[in-house]
Amino acid sequence: MNKTYKFMGYIILIIGAISMLLPFVYMFCLSLMTDKQILANNVSFIPNPITSNNYEYVIKNSDIFKYFLNSMFVAFATTIGQVIISAMAGYSFARFNFKYKELLFILILISMMIPPQVNIIPLFFIMKQFHWLDTYWALIVPGLFGGFGVFLMRQWFKSIPDDVESSAKIDGCNTFEVFYKIALPLAIPALATLAIFTFISTWNSFMWPLIVTNSDSMRTLPVALANFKGSFREITDWGALTAFSVICCIPSVLVFLIGKKYFINDILSGGIKE
Repeated sequence: MNKTYKFMGYIILIIGAISMLLPFVYMFCLSLMTDKQILANNVSFIPNPITSNNYEYVIKNSDIFKYFLNSMFVAFATTIGQVIISAMAGYSFARFNFKYKELLFILILISMMIPPQVNIIPLFFIMKQFHWLDTYWALIVPGLFGGFGVFLMRQWFKSIPDDVESSAKIDGCNTFEVFYKIALPLAIPALATLAIFTFISTWNSFMWPLIVTNSDSMRTLPVALANFKGSFREITDWGALTAFSVICCIPSVLVFLIGKKYFINDILSGGIKE
């Protein structure tokens, strides 16, 4: 009976994986087809012939390298900043006792339940007051803090036995040295997982960059992709559009493949137990 359940579980996982991968595979295949193949009644997954004209068109008719660098800078800066802030905040909640500690942590948890769209208007006016509209500051600073990151790091640091840090203090380490010499190295799986989620969400962010940027030089890839789609009046160049979309997906896929071993299942199974 257990083998039957296990087999059924594998079947369900395989079907789910195929259903999620199929659109990406089809998008990549479309990007290598000619317009005639794409608009044909019977479209196959195998391009015949394979053409790179769509990618060449995107490169020649858009500043995709500039948009790519903008997205890369914003995503990396936001990821590094949020990992650092979340690690320090999570360690503080896990190890220190201070006034209103529980209340502040509850407020952080509540912030995770608030839809991001609710904060857009007040955040926009804050950026306007700081004269940060259409700058990297507006694209990066609001993403430096996240309730999920603080919660994740707090739970990880709480799983580290107190004896480990007590031994370091006996050896002469101060609080900051215990944090970056003992706690941070032990929290690498959690830090990597937070970094992966933050990078992918920032890279794919569309609404906030669309609102706070006006000039073409500050556009990120998702915004540029929407404008690229809107640049055609009556006929959409599906080949070029799918080629642009494939380029947008590459960094997220690479980050996922590089850091997949650090996902939540590794955190749950690899934590230090007393």
